Amino acid sequence: MTFKTLASYITRIELLSSRLEITKILAELFSKLSPEEFEKTVYLILGRLTPTYKTVNFQMAEKMVIRAVAKAFQIDKTEFVRRYEVVGDIGEVVHKIKLENKSFLSRDIEIIEVYERLLTMAQLGGPGSQEEKIVHLSSLLQEIDPLSARYVIRIPLGILRLGFSDMTVLDSLSWMKQGDKKLRPILQKAFHVHPDLGLIGKVLKKDGISKVNMIEPALFTPIIMMKAERLSSGTEIIEKIGKCSVEPKFDGFRLQVHKMGDAVRLYTRGLDDVTFMYPDVVEGVRKEVDADEAILEGEAIGYDKKENKFLPFQETVQRKRKHGIAAKALEIPLKLFAFELLYLNGKNYIFEPFTKRREELNNIISSSAKIVDSTVLIANDELVDDPQILESIFEDAIGSGLEGIIAKKLDGIYEPGARGWNWIKFKRSYSSKIEDTIDCVVMGYDYGKGKRAEFGIGAFLVGVYDDKTDKFMTIAKIGTGLTDDEWRHLKSISDKLKCTEKPKNYLVDDIMEVDVWINPEIIVEIKADEITRSTMHTAGRQMKPSKSGSSFQVDVPGYALRFPRLERFRSDKTPGESTNVGELISLHKAQK
Repeated sequence: MTFKTLASYITRIELLSSRLEITKILAELFSKLSPEEFEKTVYLILGRLTPTYKTVNFQMAEKMVIRAVAKAFQIDKTEFVRRYEVVGDIGEVVHKIKLENKSFLSRDIEIIEVYERLLTMAQLGGPGSQEEKIVHLSSLLQEIDPLSARYVIRIPLGILRLGFSDMTVLDSLSWMKQGDKKLRPILQKAFHVHPDLGLIGKVLKKDGISKVNMIEPALFTPIIMMKAERLSSGTEIIEKIGKCSVEPKFDGFRLQVHKMGDAVRLYTRGLDDVTFMYPDVVEGVRKEVDADEAILEGEAIGYDKKENKFLPFQETVQRKRKHGIAAKALEIPLKLFAFELLYLNGKNYIFEPFTKRREELNNIISSSAKIVDSTVLIANDELVDDPQILESIFEDAIGSGLEGIIAKKLDGIYEPGARGWNWIKFKRSYSSKIEDTIDCVVMGYDYGKGKRAEFGIGAFLVGVYDDKTDKFMTIAKIGTGLTDDEWRHLKSISDKLKCTEKPKNYLVDDIMEVDVWINPEIIVEIKADEITRSTMHTAGRQMKPSKSGSSFQVDVPGYALRFPRLERFRSDKTPGESTNVGELISLHKAQK
């Protein structure tokens, strides 16, 4: 398929807001692609060149891209910037310039060729690479047709955002195969084990759904991490899963460790490869994990050698950095508390019961290792069938400065990407007011007034994700509780994500509209007194047709946070890990 044909599909998608219609158009597109074309196309329409866990960045700022455009079309850079500032969309301006000047000849280029040329450009590095990238992009813009140029120019800038996510792609693959979403559970299960849409679609097109169902863990391909359910007391936990293993809930950042011989890679919950950030953990895994091949999970916590104590999250998170890594590693060494084994020496342990996974974990990590001398330790666990003992362990954990405890079902499997009853989180009491925090996505902000006029921001809108509709829905607008530095930080990171109009996958009431919309990439941990019902917010809202049938009206109000305030920024989490609408509803029920 030519990229020009792909561009025509993208144009159709840009005009739609209905997820179902977008799903059907994607299914139509996917059905016309060869397996090899699908693998490349799915990355391109998601605005990237690889699966999320592989880092291939263009490293091209907007000024570099503008230089490439000016070179390609032999125009004055200042004139292009003027037109760009008026229109606000670099793709639209490039499209118009190429249409206006008939001297720019173009040819039909196959999708795979466009992909390979973009990949070559992204991989250029070293002295002189910036100029080489400008030449490569300029040449590609000269050769492709005007409509293709509109979308190609957005990819190096990371702004080809079409309003759908990985989950919509999985739905589309199901529609492609049999005209409905019934294959989604199988596809999603495979994606959670091996989060590469290109591979999954390629296998589906070549070998069918039965082969997709056989996809297993692979070393150096991160598995989407399992999540825990919540309950409000020891009694509820024992009633739900019976005798269980109870482990401490550490307040650090979760890492998935992949080891093959001396090769070690570390991944976050968001599938980021952070191996280079934590050399002390890498070295500890090499020396202290007794396995040729292993995939395990643990929580990394900062450690104070002098005081012989663990550090709070605010200090531990200082290790998440790109510069000065070695010095910070000496200042704040990490201890990795391993608590799960997913793969060992060629064997998949995901479907093994917890007791078996724990037994094998104990075999490869010394339980007698001392905190002072070791980097990799095994999380303490205790078998409990008495609610009072479970409550006592919880209180001890809180008294020791931990977040709480995790109860694990003894015969429970590991469910990648799922939130189930095999793990139950007991962090604090959920008996009356909401005392747990909510992980929210920042959707946009309003300009500041008064003192905050100097910050350029005075309030920000937050929401949660609804996986049923693939949309972000609002739960609060927050205008208090931040320090001056926090306001400045939020403005700075938000402005890198600004978009010219509200993203299509945002569901926002008119009364909650903001001055500046941003793309959903910033996660904030929010504390609130209570979850209440609200007609102004859309999270959990249910609509019904009006009496005339020409419009919709609120049938069941949405949910909102009462007295919301910022606890901290969660740079270690992704939008997919934010609190979802289902969890919000559960928390609302629990607080009663």
